Amino acid sequence: MPIYSFKLASSSSRRPVPAAAISHYKPSAPVKFSSDTERLQLINNVRKSPVGAQIKRVTGLLFETRQAFTREQINEKCYVDMHANKAVFESMMKNPKAHYDGRRFSYKAEHNVNDKSELLSLINTYPDGIPASHLKDAYPNVMEDLHALKASEDIWLLSNSQEDIAYPNDFKCEITVDDDFKALFRETEVPGDMLEVEKELKKHGLKPVTDTVARRAAEQKYGIVISKPKHKKKRKQEITKRTKLTNAHLPELFQSLNASTSRN
Repeated sequence: MPIYSFKLASSSSRRPVPAAAISHYKPSAPVKFSSDTERLQLINNVRKSPVGAQIKRVTGLLFETRQAFTREQINEKCYVDMHANKAVFESMMKNPKAHYDGRRFSYKAEHNVNDKSELLSLINTYPDGIPASHLKDAYPNVMEDLHALKASEDIWLLSNSQEDIAYPNDFKCEITVDDDFKALFRETEVPGDMLEVEKELKKHGLKPVTDTVARRAAEQKYGIVISKPKHKKKRKQEITKRTKLTNAHLPELFQSLNASTSRN
């Protein structure tokens, strides 16, 4: 049996849609078992549940519907009676995920976006990226729109060791790199032995993909020699007039193109 029923609000509206009005609130009557025993048992269990559990039910209702509900309507939808339970009512007023206008409760997302175009506009304001976890509660199908923006190459959705980060796919975003950081990158020496590479990764809390110790032990035990892969010599690609240039900020790369153009 469903916990509560609701109808999704249109994502195009910026403000929560007030839920349909219901009859004036009446104090909850004592639970009487009848042919509707199962529903009455559920109501009884909900109202006897801990405050945290009841808050979770109300927050779930607000999140899924994106509508604004009075206390009477919340009671009708998910059986949480905030008139009778003052602790739940006071906690909901302080809940960072709920907005209370003095009459109705509505869901309060971390970012006020309602559709894919607004989502894209928001991501474009974060040139250094925004975690997907900060967007997941914006509206019900936000994650679908996020992956749709990735598929259409409007954004980059890159994953680090912990979560996905959304970046704007806009080359006009200027990211300045300090000279000290550039020098540090160029001066960093990568060990030639994979065993040393794995030790450095573990030292910094990273799990290596390879296991050189186990591989070398297997080679000695079974006499298997894993030869290094032969790298094919890549043919040098010539730059012509039809070459699409994406590194225009490095003019020294195109000296040969300029020279050939002047000869022609």
